[in-house]
Amino acid sequence: MSRARGAGGPRRELVYGRRPVDEAARGRRRVLRVWTTDDLPASELTRLAGSPDHQGVVAEVEPYPYVEATALLESPDALVVALDQVTDPHNLGAVCRSAEAAGAAGVVIPVRRSAAVTAVVCKSSAGAVEHLPVAQVPNLADWLAVAKGAGAWVYGAEAGAPATYSDADLSGKVVLVLGSEGKGLRRRVADGCDLLVSIPARGRIGSLNVSAAAAVLLVESVRQRSGGASEGRSRR
Repeated sequence: MSRARGAGGPRRELVYGRRPVDEAARGRRRVLRVWTTDDLPASELTRLAGSPDHQGVVAEVEPYPYVEATALLESPDALVVALDQVTDPHNLGAVCRSAEAAGAAGVVIPVRRSAAVTAVVCKSSAGAVEHLPVAQVPNLADWLAVAKGAGAWVYGAEAGAPATYSDADLSGKVVLVLGSEGKGLRRRVADGCDLLVSIPARGRIGSLNVSAAAAVLLVESVRQRSGGASEGRSRR
């Protein structure tokens, strides 16, 4: 994570890129300082950001404000994305961008063995994480049980599952669970889902990465929600 330390003060985080910095200024955390090519050479901005993709602007901001995961379930039609050990920050950022565009209540990630919200995630999400609530939980499988207790239906994406994503009722209070590319969902996480669904692939690749799969599920959920009432569900 890109971080900076003020003199004698707490650690601060850095974000970079025009859109992420603009969204940080409009979001939930304070922008403490901004550097541009008017202030520093591009090479120095690259050093600060840890990346050449700064587009001429780097900002020092307050630490990312994670939220309580249970707060994401308060609305009766909350749509939440839960990620199981997705360690690639670019994938996390892309998922967050799709979730924010779909009007999701937020994204849940494990504390361990998962990408956290970093400058790379901010850039990959085009600043969406500055507006989209993100929560960290100690144990994702345990949190899914909590979500069920709060009235949510939990659907896990798994290649080869007999049911397809369009078979699932994705209206109402729903948690969409996606696993890491290559490994998929861990068994206990998969077992905690009400239904496992697949995304049929007709091409030669055979599967989608987690960010593309999340986008498909989110679009289907939005489509169903705009189409009227749920047909009803029954738990396993």
